[in-house]
Amino acid sequence: MNPPSTSGLWRAISKLQLLARQLVEGFSTGLHRSPQRGASVTFKQHRPYVPGDEVRHIDWRVFARSDRYYIREYEQETSLRATLLLDLSGSMNYTGHATLLSKADYAKTLALALSSLLIRQQDAVGLVTFDSKVRAFVPPSTRPSHLQVLESTLRNQSPAGETSLSRVLQEAAPRLGRRSLLVLISDCLEEPEALVKTLAQMRLQHHEVLVFQIFDKDELEFPFQGWTRFESLESQHQYLESDPATLRNTYLENLAKFRSDLTAGCGRHRIQLYPITTDEPCQTALARHLGNRLARR
Repeated sequence: MNPPSTSGLWRAISKLQLLARQLVEGFSTGLHRSPQRGASVTFKQHRPYVPGDEVRHIDWRVFARSDRYYIREYEQETSLRATLLLDLSGSMNYTGHATLLSKADYAKTLALALSSLLIRQQDAVGLVTFDSKVRAFVPPSTRPSHLQVLESTLRNQSPAGETSLSRVLQEAAPRLGRRSLLVLISDCLEEPEALVKTLAQMRLQHHEVLVFQIFDKDELEFPFQGWTRFESLESQHQYLESDPATLRNTYLENLAKFRSDLTAGCGRHRIQLYPITTDEPCQTALARHLGNRLARR
């Protein structure tokens, strides 16, 4: 089965933008409890300036005293700040036998749909993409035109290279600002202990953390038959040629332990983990998980 063309992918994403608008009506209570703050202009706090912030919001009096740039935030800016953390390492480039989208393209679609939902609610959405390091950082904004910025950023990046999730998330942490909603979209192929430790640190900084773990069905079922060449998507020239029958039981046992350890670790630290497979329509997965989330609040 051949993968869809780039234009086909983004036509599908355009349809998801329409779906996201429809989903908002069903999730009228929002992704958070706080009411909209209306047109209040009450000063709330300062936060460090990051590239992409509007210069007009810099507090020049604070700069004169500290020689550092700080942004003045007001109550009307948003009732929620969200940052999507999107994994674009090589392992996300996998496309299985029974799917049209790679894990990366599915993750991009999910990220854009979530962004549309949040911006429609007048919440601020930012984006971090990464592989072995942070590739792009788009500061949160509530502007409707911001969705086009996010879409352009996603469109122009392809998965490649290695990653260490825990290390890259630690690198990104200083840019995330005050307490907010952090949404990690990744296959989470990392030692669970290291990843959970990093996510727990974000929880200690008063962020709420959601993890959408993206799987291809092949990864869960290991359906391969006959002599097969398995090539690494993150490290060039690394491969294994083998009869899958000799690997299947060990692989599935290790996968089950990996998933169990990650689920237990996230549960201990009140990190919401949502496994998704790329054969499930994105809108179905999003509606199911957001519906479950709202039911728990």
